[in-house]
Amino acid sequence: MKRHFWIAAIVLLVLIVVGLFAQEPMLIGRFDDAMYIDQPKDDTEKFVFARLIYNGRIPGYYKNWYTDYPKSDRTLLKAVKRLTNLDVDEHERAIAITDPNLFKYPFLYSSEVGQLVFTDEDAAIMREYLSRGGFWMVDDFWGSFEMDNFAHNVHKIFPDAEIKDLPMNHPIFHTFYDINKLIQTPSLAYAFNGGVTYETDGFYAEAKGVSDQQGRLMIFINHNTDLGDSYENADDPRYPEYFSMYGYRLAINAFLYALTH
Repeated sequence: MKRHFWIAAIVLLVLIVVGLFAQEPMLIGRFDDAMYIDQPKDDTEKFVFARLIYNGRIPGYYKNWYTDYPKSDRTLLKAVKRLTNLDVDEHERAIAITDPNLFKYPFLYSSEVGQLVFTDEDAAIMREYLSRGGFWMVDDFWGSFEMDNFAHNVHKIFPDAEIKDLPMNHPIFHTFYDINKLIQTPSLAYAFNGGVTYETDGFYAEAKGVSDQQGRLMIFINHNTDLGDSYENADDPRYPEYFSMYGYRLAINAFLYALTH
């Protein structure tokens, strides 16, 4: 009898897992992921939160373009609609760098760029996108190793790029909200690890950037911080509102900067 019980339990578990996988596509961190995402295809005149699909160093790794996707994006958009009059599309987009529609979106977001790998062709597309007025906000990568990997890819885009610390009087910190200090926003692990906010050797939050010759910020680099989790966990009582409100303010500033510069 016990044997039959355990067989039935195992079968039920298998069915549940299969059902979950049938509803959620298996994203592995490659351009092909775009084919398995159900999202709007129509053009819109509204502001779109577009997340870049990139090829990752380690296929299927838990750190990839899809980290915190899509809940983080959707929770952020709800907050933006509530806190501003910005005409925001309620549907986020995930778009591969090789997709020609990339150029329809003035704002791009990327998570876990320590995992990102650009070919020369990818870098050329991003160079054109940024040079034509695009804005790229990157987030959720930690420590010296991941920064070195990201910087390597930035120099594929712009060989002479200078990645500089942004002073707190930079316009991006004052386009809508006045932000006068950086806050290191942690993952939800903060609720269980005794309040530790850093990961690896990323002890202090950094805001860096790459600007064009006219001083327009093209790449907004949020290093040693996890803004994506500050959005994703905004409705979780275990996650302090303090972090989420900071993340919202910084994102809204970035949106408005991208649209006005």
